[in-house]
Amino acid sequence: MSQDTAPRAAVRPSAVKPLLPGMRRLLYVAAVLVFLAGCQLFIFSDRTASYFAWTMRNPMAAAFLGAGYWASVPFEALAARQRIWANARIAVPTVLVFTLLTLAATLGHLHLFHLGSHFAISTRFVTWAWLAIYITVPTLLVIIGIVQLRTPGADPPRSAPLPGWLCGLLAVQALGLLGLGVALFATSGQGAPWWPWKLTPLVAQAIAAWLIGFGVAAAHELAERDARRLVPASAGSVLLAVLQFIVLARYAGRFEWSSAAGVIYLALLATMLITGAVGLALARSRPAAPAS
Repeated sequence: MSQDTAPRAAVRPSAVKPLLPGMRRLLYVAAVLVFLAGCQLFIFSDRTASYFAWTMRNPMAAAFLGAGYWASVPFEALAARQRIWANARIAVPTVLVFTLLTLAATLGHLHLFHLGSHFAISTRFVTWAWLAIYITVPTLLVIIGIVQLRTPGADPPRSAPLPGWLCGLLAVQALGLLGLGVALFATSGQGAPWWPWKLTPLVAQAIAAWLIGFGVAAAHELAERDARRLVPASAGSVLLAVLQFIVLARYAGRFEWSSAAGVIYLALLATMLITGAVGLALARSRPAAPAS
């Protein structure tokens, strides 16, 4: 009997790398924080002078940012629910890039934030909370992420490969989001013809942080090439597209529908809706990989 068991032990596959409890808790906390920020911006789009960390004169810009925060709720919460690191990790670089860029935009325009004594105490509290969150979250992501990466274990086999046409659409999506995001962040939106409504420098960089973050997610989806590993990002993409279409319906008069920028914007939303919906459908049609 011992001769039979020895060869089996020798070929036993490596244990699958789990999602660490610390990373799980951080992702859950991040999901709660983005939900609250989404409430401030998507619901009270015209009340940012009182309910947010800085004032946005254009409620469409506030609603856009609110949609981004709410779309991140399933992104981060679904990642936190995974037992396997490979099925959760797509959220980590996206959140890290977004928080670092938002922190940079914040520090570069700190004079516009509601920090002065002439603001209400509740408004100043929101602003100080904003600063604390965007310093703490990326710091913890880096620290816990290093521990997570050093945890022993391997990835499970890919079980739901992406079709070639979907990879092509994700590549277009990644290039479009990253290109627009970098251009907006680098120029602060000044004189930028590639955005379908007027932007202030701070709002331009805040929007750019979201574009780059979701562009990183799309590029990561291409690297993973497995719908089972993309469930958090796929759900976030679908919700983001739906919420942004609601924003367009609310503020149709502020959007430059006939401009080239408007057409590009709508096309990107359509690609996110398609890639997200197809990714979810592919994931549901294939069995989940075992946790060990």
